[in-house]
Amino acid sequence: MDYLFVAGGLVGLYFGAEWLLRGAIGVAQKLAIPTLIVSLVIVGFGTSMPELLVSVRAALTGSSDIALGNVVGSNTANILLIVGTCALIFPITHWDKGVKRDTYVMIGAAVLLLGLVQFEAIGRLAGLVMVAVLIAYILYAYIQGKGTIEELANEDVKHEILGTGFMTLLIVGGLATLFVGAELLVRGATNLARDFGISEAVIGLTVVAVGTSLPELATGIMSAMRKHSDIMIGNIVGSNIFNILFILGVTSVIQPISVDPRFGSFDVPVMLGITLGFAFLLLAHLGVRRLTAGAMLVAYVGYTLALVQV
Repeated sequence: MDYLFVAGGLVGLYFGAEWLLRGAIGVAQKLAIPTLIVSLVIVGFGTSMPELLVSVRAALTGSSDIALGNVVGSNTANILLIVGTCALIFPITHWDKGVKRDTYVMIGAAVLLLGLVQFEAIGRLAGLVMVAVLIAYILYAYIQGKGTIEELANEDVKHEILGTGFMTLLIVGGLATLFVGAELLVRGATNLARDFGISEAVIGLTVVAVGTSLPELATGIMSAMRKHSDIMIGNIVGSNIFNILFILGVTSVIQPISVDPRFGSFDVPVMLGITLGFAFLLLAHLGVRRLTAGAMLVAYVGYTLALVQV
């Protein structure tokens, strides 16, 4: 049955990501705002829903290592695994100029998390602060995005024209399908991992993290195949911001998260280093070519192997 859960989850994530991407691009055109803003809010939030579900459930059942490992592992996988895979399909060479602002926010969120995991637990006050920062960030991004409407005329990406009803159905249906698919996948994969005697921290950092990051992977691959670099970058940057500020914020407000020392000494520092490396590629306008993408995938394999040694 666990194998069927995994298979069903993968199918759900694939179709959910496809529907969500089409709906998000439609919203960007309908509201006449840059696709980066839509991808940050709708796609970034939507593809982070599996992480929210898993982290809250894990925290409430006393599995804090899975709750925290899920977020840390997902952010690492988002950059090394997903950006690496997508850039192999279509090199990332251009993106909305607003990504500079969002990249700084992504770095700030990662630094904040490094500070929080130096304590024994992430409490409710810290969670409220993270959620408040996220709300302020979204409002600021939206206001700035509305100020660049005139730049849409210069966009070289052809958008699909969708009706309002169909567009809404795609977004709602996509989010719902992602939600169910991730639940099936994580339930099956976690059960299988535990059967092999793997610790909860490693399960959270690998099996659960990759499982809940599959919506980002599927959405990113669809974006790469359609040459939507703005959606691809917004998807990853937005998801990494949401994972820390929203997923951990909401989870710790509902149930404070105890912190294993390994997160402060190894896992989060590695995540921060990878985040800074990715940020450098974006801020220096180097992009992600296929050679760099291949190196990212090799690094992710090495990181995964190193986890069991810590």
